[in-house]
Amino acid sequence: MLLQQRSLKKYHSAGLWTNACCSHPKPGEDTLSAAETRLQYEMGFSAELKKIFEFTYRSVFDNGLTEYEFDHVFAGVYDGLIIPAKDEVNDYCYKSLDAIKESLQTHPEKWIAEQAVIKKVA
Repeated sequence: MLLQQRSLKKYHSAGLWTNACCSHPKPGEDTLSAAETRLQYEMGFSAELKKIFEFTYRSVFDNGLTEYEFDHVFAGVYDGLIIPAKDEVNDYCYKSLDAIKESLQTHPEKWIAEQAVIKKVA
């Protein structure tokens, strides 16, 4: 799985590890289209994406902000050059699901969702 470390200049969760990108759809924009646009912007490449599942997410951050979202998860396959946007991404890596699970247990402070409440919808 491709992961990104958020830019050190982000207003919340700076420097923490998370998914490759988020969709941030504009009003009336299809989430798949938004995900494709953000993948290109944040990670610098395109891939054919397929919707996998949806979930709700709520997390309170140290700076007093709270995110409460209905998120759509997409997946795709890509094997090429990655050119991340410096204002979004500090670093990136690939990890297996087992390695991610282990890191969440051994180093939760490195991850954005350490205090999140997640409920899978579909």
